[in-house]
Amino acid sequence: MPLLALGLALWVVPHLLKRLAPDLRAQWGERGKLPLTLAMVAGIALMVLGYRAAEGSFYWGRSPAMVGINNLLMLLSIYLFAAAGMKTAVARKLRHPMLLGVVLWSVAHLLVNGDTPSFLLFGGLGLWALIQMALINRAESWTPPAAKPAKFEAMALAGALLVYGAIAGVHYALGYPAFG
Repeated sequence: MPLLALGLALWVVPHLLKRLAPDLRAQWGERGKLPLTLAMVAGIALMVLGYRAAEGSFYWGRSPAMVGINNLLMLLSIYLFAAAGMKTAVARKLRHPMLLGVVLWSVAHLLVNGDTPSFLLFGGLGLWALIQMALINRAESWTPPAAKPAKFEAMALAGALLVYGAIAGVHYALGYPAFG
């Protein structure tokens, strides 16, 4: 589990740096972007490798009801990512649609993965998203984005369905059946 924890740290620390150490981050300027990006990419790789190799206590597993709830939360999570990117009506109502999507992703995965590595990975990333939202809210005021035509809403939904299908396919290919 050390690889998983290191990967999580390499994701969380660069993301929180701007909020927790703004002077340091500003001091690095443009030359700090590449090392921080590389740290985050390495973090993702270590989280994947660490999670697949980790062992830990098992508390609960998948049930048909939890798989169904997981799938609905995942679809909503992916839609929130699309809505954030396209600045749809949902993005005008929610201040942090992408981070809220991470929280829903985290909860969805914890519903069907009740083991210690899952608590660390999914719980850790969900906690990071909640902390990030709180830090952003404390530091900045918010102005909702300008309205966009309704076609963007339909495009976000269509895109979310396509990405959802692709993610489900990758899960099946890796041996994690997304639909039970």
